[in-house]
Amino acid sequence: MSAPPGPHATHPDPRRLIAIVALVPLVAALALWAFAWPAARTAPRDLPLGVAGPAAATAQVEQRLARQQGAFEIHRYADEAAARKAVEDRTVYGALVVTDRGPALLTASAASPTVAQLLQHAVSAEGARLRTVDVVAAPENDPRGAALTASVLPLALAGIAAGSAVSLIGLRGIRAVTALVGASALVGVATAAIAHSWLEVLTGDWWAEAATLALSTLAVSGAVAGLAALLGKAGLGLGAGVLMLLGNPFSGAGSAPQMLPEPAGALGQWLPPGAGTTLLRSVSYFDGAAALGPALTLTWWVAVGLGAVLLGSALKSRTQAGGEAAADRKPALAG
Repeated sequence: MSAPPGPHATHPDPRRLIAIVALVPLVAALALWAFAWPAARTAPRDLPLGVAGPAAATAQVEQRLARQQGAFEIHRYADEAAARKAVEDRTVYGALVVTDRGPALLTASAASPTVAQLLQHAVSAEGARLRTVDVVAAPENDPRGAALTASVLPLALAGIAAGSAVSLIGLRGIRAVTALVGASALVGVATAAIAHSWLEVLTGDWWAEAATLALSTLAVSGAVAGLAALLGKAGLGLGAGVLMLLGNPFSGAGSAPQMLPEPAGALGQWLPPGAGTTLLRSVSYFDGAAALGPALTLTWWVAVGLGAVLLGSALKSRTQAGGEAAADRKPALAG
């Protein structure tokens, strides 16, 4: 016969059991929605596309493109040179140029191999025979952008891990900030060494790429640690959940922000993974063109995250000081 339960035996709380049973499928459904919804609804939405050439000829081109309602945001340029510069400056993803030699499609597979291929199909579908010029080509070792896309999740995980580790081991204030900055810098250097020096899938300035990767990691780790400093362990879960379930699938790394359904495309560029990917493309393939916006976004995340770390530390120190002062006054009151 089994011994009866002792006086200190505990039984699971039914409310906690119900909460766990309900929470697991909810999280699974949320993750499926976040990752599957953008993938299933990938299509051009106001995708910036240039058109250049004589007005009479480009009018016909624009009419054909307008049949794909809402797919393209048309930018008009005087000639091929202006359209080419717009592609190099990341103002547009490509440009359809009408010349005496016939139509030409300018693309930039470095900006997005998926979009470059889509533009070729979109124009070919209209029955036009044209030459295609890849103005800014993707690196030979990563022609489909797979390596760049695959880097989004590991960088986010590294940032979440750093922010969580700093919080869980109890680092606070300047020490926490120093640890986050140091860890992010090492991640940036290590990742640049792998992606640029070894795999050769990044082709820009090595130190600029390392700084970009470090800034992206620090934006994530600072956000996680900052939320933990203000909200405790709940902040860790909130930060990790948002950055994993929204930041990664909404980054547009595999295609482009304009290829995702709204508001996923716009929201993703306000989160560190999306801004970091856009900045890395600019720094690595476009000599820093259009880098200011994502760089400011990441800097904002870093400033707010590290500021929250310092604020949370100050609030805890004040609370502890107040508790110690109250404890010191109790004996005097009792006497």
